[in-house]
Amino acid sequence: METISFTALGLGLIVLGAGIGIGRIGQSALEAMSRQPEMGSKIQTLMIVAAALIEGIALFGIVVAWLVG
Repeated sequence: METISFTALGLGLIVLGAGIGIGRIGQSALEAMSRQPEMGSKIQTLMIVAAALIEGIALFGIVVAWLVG
């Protein structure tokens, strides 16, 4: 029973960390686009790539947490 709760805690922390990271990327990208609108498409592309990498790491962490738990 305790293993399940620790696994759930780990999964929650992984998802929370990924959500905060992607939110910070979005915030920084919007600030950069407001300062330099002509670079908007390049910044948006880089933001999507970074968010995808964070999401991939989070999914990997979720799989590992399920396998360990």
